[in-house]
Amino acid sequence: MTGRVRVGTSGWVYAPWRGPFYPQELKRAEELGFLAERMSSVEINGSFYSLQHPESYRRWAEQTPDDFVFAVKGSRYITHMKRLRDAETALANFFAAGVLALGGKLGPLLWQLPPSLSYEPERLAAFFSRLPRSSAQAADLAARHDERLAGRALTETDADRPLRHALEVRHPSFARPEAVELLREHGIGLVVADAARDWPHLEDVTADFVYVRLHGSQELYASGYDAAELDRWAGLITGWSRGDHPRTEHTITAPPNDHEPRDVYAYFDNDIKAHAPHDAISLTTRCP
Repeated sequence: MTGRVRVGTSGWVYAPWRGPFYPQELKRAEELGFLAERMSSVEINGSFYSLQHPESYRRWAEQTPDDFVFAVKGSRYITHMKRLRDAETALANFFAAGVLALGGKLGPLLWQLPPSLSYEPERLAAFFSRLPRSSAQAADLAARHDERLAGRALTETDADRPLRHALEVRHPSFARPEAVELLREHGIGLVVADAARDWPHLEDVTADFVYVRLHGSQELYASGYDAAELDRWAGLITGWSRGDHPRTEHTITAPPNDHEPRDVYAYFDNDIKAHAPHDAISLTTRCP
């Protein structure tokens, strides 16, 4: 048995992709559908920069196949400005802005920390305790939005589904066993980030899924992945999906005491030179 492997890109609206990936004659509104025919998932990035609208999430869901999944990037207001503290209203606004309109296509929620935010267990544990673990809990939280969402909030879900959360860390202080164990205790996925050695590269499994972000191994956001690199990532991803816990130079703790299949989500963020979509397609062909 294996978990489901989903490979995609971090976002889909990039001018340099027109020509190298998107046909020149393709309409802007058709780009997501074009991408979704070639990969099984994508990260929504706009949610990181500003609160979106339920209509946008509904439109994205309608433009993709039935088995397509969106990862949604959490608001930088929560991660970079509030720095995870006193974030309950901000979380309510984030979920009320339409995330639940994705329905069954809603995949993991990604929380990307700023490089300046170091490992502080109390701050992290308090934030993790506020995260909704189901769509019903997210709807309840969304109902507590403030006046900024008045008249445009979505506070209902069509079904109660489990929610997954992943944390991307960027401060070197997270490279310690205590941080890995804290994420395991709370069931938060530790993002495996390949980022040209700019941020910690950790491959410890901390949840019932694995979340990978590939920013470029040689040059951040710019370099592509060669066949040997893609083969390595495909081997790791296949192993994680089977329930393996390979010890590598990037693991710092003993593996979990189970061998359960895990879903794996992998996203390429090396978008500058249009490597991301081509690398995502190449990795897809290498994974089960």
